[in-house]
Amino acid sequence: MSYVQGDTIVAIATPPGEGGVGIIRLSGPEALQIGQSLCGQIPSGSQPWPARQAHFRRFYSPDGLVIDHGITLYFPAPRSYTGEDVVELQGHGSPLALAALLQACVKHGARAARPGEFTERAFLNGRLDLAQAEAVADLIHARSEAQVRAAAASLEGVFSNAVAAIHAQLLQLLALVEAGLDFSEEDLGAAHDIAIHEGLIALQQQLQQLLLQAGQGARLARGGRVIIAGRPNVGKSSLMNALAQRDAAIVTPVPGTTRDLLREEILLDGLPIELIDTAGLRDSDDLVETEGIARARQILHSAQLILMVADAQTGWQQDDQIILDELPSIPKLLVWNKLDLVDTLPEAPADASACAISALTGLGMAELRAQIMVRMGMDHNVWAFSARERHVEALARAGDKVTEAGCLQKAAGHPELLAQSLREAAHALAQVTGKIDVEDLLGEIFSRFCIGK
Repeated sequence: MSYVQGDTIVAIATPPGEGGVGIIRLSGPEALQIGQSLCGQIPSGSQPWPARQAHFRRFYSPDGLVIDHGITLYFPAPRSYTGEDVVELQGHGSPLALAALLQACVKHGARAARPGEFTERAFLNGRLDLAQAEAVADLIHARSEAQVRAAAASLEGVFSNAVAAIHAQLLQLLALVEAGLDFSEEDLGAAHDIAIHEGLIALQQQLQQLLLQAGQGARLARGGRVIIAGRPNVGKSSLMNALAQRDAAIVTPVPGTTRDLLREEILLDGLPIELIDTAGLRDSDDLVETEGIARARQILHSAQLILMVADAQTGWQQDDQIILDELPSIPKLLVWNKLDLVDTLPEAPADASACAISALTGLGMAELRAQIMVRMGMDHNVWAFSARERHVEALARAGDKVTEAGCLQKAAGHPELLAQSLREAAHALAQVTGKIDVEDLLGEIFSRFCIGK
């Protein structure tokens, strides 16, 4: 493995603000020299910088003043996070002391790192593949235990290994097809065609399963948005409070109490959801309420799921139908509220999926939460790792190309086109882990990382 050598970069690797410990991270060919310069004269009789051992040192400014004191760690290339020489200076978590240390590193020749540049170097030096590098960011930004577990699985290589296994099978199948091209004048027999046919079927099944898992992982990583809609006074704010498990919205018997969008971050079985309560949809002469209604109609298009709340006491009204007809073509769930006040549920529109609850007593809320997860496309038995939308798109392209290859084999007479379809499928898979030229992706991916990672 040849390691990329560039300039030496430096960044504060701990979050902004005060804390017990603050870490400065250096990476590059001059990391060790710069680190030693910051620590001044090494006590006699000690090894200057033994690898992977913690030592107490004072940190000096270029003019000889003590900035701080703390622990030094040295990780020689290639066995470091970035694959380069890495030095960490672990001092106190004072923003001013860390800023002074950072400036001292720059004066000694380091360059301030770009967001994600440490992880980008880890990728370029073969320490991580691209899917694992993206999992680092997913782990840092995780908002639930489920997201942490999924990101950690991707960082461990669960996703990458699955892609690599399918990629290897695809290349073996491509070799069979190309053998037929190389020896076209010879009859390789029915067994050759059967092996290709069975290989294509196996690849289709494996890609379909992996695509399903990646889709779940991508949904888990990004979370979702659920919007509560309906006419005034049907219990939308009560439903929001029940889902949020706190008094997030004001509830009164007066229609039109909610006049603006109310947002709440909740977790449903590990899935982060932005829950939005909207103003009751109706015609109004109140300028403030009218603006709230306009905002509600505008944001509806951004939801992954709309909870259409209706009053079980009054039954399905003409105003409910008007609202339902106006809603965008996004998955919807009709929620009959006030179940505690009726003996039987009113008849719902024929094409509406519905469930019944009492936001006041909690009756039916467990079933509603389960229904939300189903309509958000989440299945606990499927997700195993974190993923991105670009991974899902690449796997879908690979699956389409394998399906195309299957059709070409059935048609017979076009083995060169079949081979080309398999090459394109392999190319799509390689984009997931960055095993091909992906320079166009790198700037977009790593620019979203925090500085120091």
